[in-house]
Formats: sequence, structure tokens, C-alpha cells
Amino acid sequence: MDDLYIYGASGHGKVVLDAAFKSGTNSITFIDDDKNLNNFKEFRVLHKLPKGSPYIIAIGNNKIREKIQKHHGSESLVSVRHPNAAISSSSVIGDGTLICVNAIVNPDVVIGLSCIINSAAVVEHDCNIGDVVHISPNATICGNVKIGKGTHIGAAAVILPNLTIGKWVTVGAGSVVIRDIPDGATVVGNPAKIIKIK
Repeated sequence: MDDLYIYGASGHGKVVLDAAFKSGTNSITFIDDDKNLNNFKEFRVLHKLPKGSPYIIAIGNNKIREKIQKHHGSESLVSVRHPNAAISSSSVIGDGTLICVNAIVNPDVVIGLSCIINSAAVVEHDCNIGDVVHISPNATICGNVKIGKGTHIGAAAVILPNLTIGKWVTVGAGSVVIRDIPDGATVVGNPAKIIKIK
């Protein structure tokens, strides 16, 4: 990739920068709403995304990522894949998605737009991951799992095979999910139990 605009000059922006740089991106510019920020990690910061420019949203919050994507459109979104991620050639990775270092995406996985597959996360065969999902570091999604739009899977959580996780679900760090989870639920524990539904 020749040029990349990274939307979000903060902690997660560093992660995207590292992956993009190591995967051979030649020119990187950050975009941020903070008008006082003009440089980040020695890179230029703009306050408006040039129309039609290739970009990825480097913000961990799923709702904010969705809002920015809706505002700027998905036509110019690009995915970034760390060279040390293991991604099956039969998987489909949506535009705007980040695959971090040591993540594993196995055969026949489908991942939507603007997702984050964080460091050392595992997405097993035949999973279907909706748009703007965040799978946190060391989380394991076992085979044939469906995860709805906007869901956040916490660090080191485990989703057992053949389950359906609804839209805008929060799975707490370290939780083990053994049954389907409805839309809007927050679940924690081993086995994971619902503590709240929006």
C-alpha cells in the first residue's frame, strides 16, 4: 500500500501504525479531531480526512468506529494486516479491519467492516464476524461461531463452538461462553452469565 490515513492519533493508533509500517505501507498520515495535535509519533496529523483517501479507523470503541465509518463512508476503507498474523487464504476480511500481531484467522472465516482482531486473538474455522466487532487480545472464538454487529469480546474470553452471539454484546474479560447470547447483553464469568441487557 502506498498511502494510508489512520483515523485516531492515540494508543490504538500506535498499534495500527506498527502493523501498517511492518506490512510495507510507504506513507502514513494521522487524522484526529484534536485541533491542537499536529504531530504523532513523528507523523503529520491532519484534522480532516481528504476525500477519497484510503483510511482505517484506529479507535477501539465500536460505536465511535461505526459513527466515523458512516460519516466518511466505506468506499475508501482499507484493511491492515500485521505480517506476523496467520490468515487463511480462504477467509474473507472486510475493508477497514485490523488484524494484529500473532492473531490467527482460520479457513472459511468471514469478518465484516471495521473490525479489530487484536493481538494473539484466534478466530477458528467457519466463523462469521459482523461489522465493527472488537475481539480483544488472546480471545478465542471456536469454530462455526456467529458474532453480531458491534459486539466486544473481552481479553482472553473463550466462545465455545457453534454458538450465536448477538449484536452489541459485551463479553467480559476471561469469560467462557457456553450458550447463545441475545442482542445487547453483557455477560461475565465461567460459565458466562448475563448481568445486564440494554
